[in-house]
Amino acid sequence: MTATPTPRLIKRYDRAALIRNKTETATFGLGCFWGPEAQFGAIDGVIRTRVGYAGGKKSDPTYHNLGDHTEVFQVDYDPTVVPYWDLLARVFANHRPNHQTRKIQYQNIILMGTSNQRKTLNEFLAEHGLDADALGTRIERLLRFYPAEDYHQKHSLRTDPVHSDVFDEAGYTDDEIQESPAAAKLNGYTSGHDLPDDDNLQTVLSRTV
Repeated sequence: MTATPTPRLIKRYDRAALIRNKTETATFGLGCFWGPEAQFGAIDGVIRTRVGYAGGKKSDPTYHNLGDHTEVFQVDYDPTVVPYWDLLARVFANHRPNHQTRKIQYQNIILMGTSNQRKTLNEFLAEHGLDADALGTRIERLLRFYPAEDYHQKHSLRTDPVHSDVFDEAGYTDDEIQESPAAAKLNGYTSGHDLPDDDNLQTVLSRTV
């Protein structure tokens, strides 16, 4: 049986994480947002994750009243550890860029939040022989991101009481779980993704009791 992090470790992990104004944010859509949020949350250099809705014009979309929006996920990342280029490589490895599903809710989309992201994407496409205008993947400027409902945030973690109970014991609110670096990593772990070997949470999770 593997060990589980304690509430004290969770809090210490989050306090030590890079603060948000020192990170950059990337926004992508790759179908249902639960899986990609978990996968990208486990990546070394990704600090925080959240899921939500973007890409449409409807105001205040909800899961049951989505309008013309798409399910997307955001990652706050340390560009000195994982540059935007590497995130793009992971995105393109996880979908078929020449194919697009008809249902807007689950479409593949890259939403650029900065001019530097646009520049990097153009360079990435050129190096890989891809034409943005010929792709099935939507490439758009991020206008607004609407966070999804609490029960969608860190879905794999929330459905694993062994690990989610630690956050309850630590007194975390839903908003704090959404923005918790520890929750992002454990959401990836409970979904079956490996954490970086030198990550403090991985050190605990690899122990046996």
